[in-house]
Amino acid sequence: MGERTLNLSTLQPAQERVDRKRVGRGPGSGKGKYSGRGIKGQKSRSGSHKMRAGFEGGQMPIYMRIGKLRGATSKDAMPIGPFRTETVPVNIRDLDRFDAGAEVTPESLVEKRLIKNTKIDVKLLGTGEVTKKLTVRVHKISAVAREKIEAAGGTVELLREPKVKKKKHHKGKPTTAAAPAAAAEEQAGEPEAAAAEPDAAPTED
Repeated sequence: MGERTLNLSTLQPAQERVDRKRVGRGPGSGKGKYSGRGIKGQKSRSGSHKMRAGFEGGQMPIYMRIGKLRGATSKDAMPIGPFRTETVPVNIRDLDRFDAGAEVTPESLVEKRLIKNTKIDVKLLGTGEVTKKLTVRVHKISAVAREKIEAAGGTVELLREPKVKKKKHHKGKPTTAAAPAAAAEEQAGEPEAAAAEPDAAPTED
């Protein structure tokens, strides 16, 4: 049997056409009267299916009911979001990309693709080992990282001086120097009170 020639009488669709379900066309259509939306309520109104994610119908949403975490958090700390901190961490194990005698700065860390940009301060952490002599200039550095870099013959310079924490003074508590003085006064006053007691006693006739 030869191939059928293509003409107007032999045209056929590539796939079978499926009619769209028409709603609100009478009870016999299967989706009549209420068009599958029910009788009343928010979801029976037009535009009701365009609610934003997390909307709970005006009820206090879950992300506002739960407690909030403060300070640096991890990626899993919902609903805070991604890691949030004032510095971007870099470990000394990543400094192997630099040659011996090189200068490590925020700009050079960007060139080595260890950090994305220089908008956030860089803090060097002590995870790993360093065997090269490097000149490190960063904003912050841990004590362990400083020891390892200096042990390898390198030097460390801070681009920003560390903040000095103020000591908190607790009101209502006696100081350590005032406590012994008060105790000494009490001991000195006890013999005087004991000596005055016999004189104050009345004599019997």
